Amino acid sequence: MTDGQLPKSVLARGVLLLRACGDAGTALSLAELAVRTGLPKPTAHRLIGELVRLGLVERMADGGYRIGLALFVLGQSSPSVRELRDVALPYLGDLHEATHENVHLAVPDGTDTLFLEKITGRRATPIVSRTGGRLPAHCTATGKVFLAQDPRPPRRALPRLTPRTLVLPGQLARDLALTRARGYGVNLEEAEIGISAVAAPVYAADQGSRPIAAISVTGGTRRLDVDRIGARLCAAARAITRSLSV
Repeated sequence: MTDGQLPKSVLARGVLLLRACGDAGTALSLAELAVRTGLPKPTAHRLIGELVRLGLVERMADGGYRIGLALFVLGQSSPSVRELRDVALPYLGDLHEATHENVHLAVPDGTDTLFLEKITGRRATPIVSRTGGRLPAHCTATGKVFLAQDPRPPRRALPRLTPRTLVLPGQLARDLALTRARGYGVNLEEAEIGISAVAAPVYAADQGSRPIAAISVTGGTRRLDVDRIGARLCAAARAITRSLSV
């Protein structure tokens, strides 16, 4: 559930339910939705029923609820997201072909990194990320790319996902300084044990000096040549930036 008081408007409460469904990545029961959102069960039942009727949520045969097709279609209609994905996809495909690992396109979303696209394959290392999913920015390579351009220190305690997650302000600050210096971010088993990632920033001409997105390669730590992939990612990110600026 979100911190603080529940929103009073029907629209905002509906959004709470949609976010709960989306963040779960799997179908949730009415009771689980009520717990995750903090909404009274009768309220959750009434609102989720309306969302089902609108096609924004789908009711499963077992009574669970998950994001519906109509919401997916609405999300795909966002001009900025569509343009970014269309421009980036050929480069993501090239990166996957060259590395045979998981390749992501991500954007900043509050304190998280949000994955807009993921390309994987049978030879890629299995990982937890998914298209439309999110992870805390401080423990991901793409997230570090975004945090490196933000001079403000984190305002809350940072969750530790693995023993290698950088949660102390001094540790994270040094890592972000290194990210700025070399031009790409690195996650060394900070989100998943045995899994590391490298990411490079993508810019837009009209968005100032902050990256609007990041592209990354994620795979098994032993298989990932950080320096070689970092150079390849930076070249691809520069090409995407140029294409967005045309």
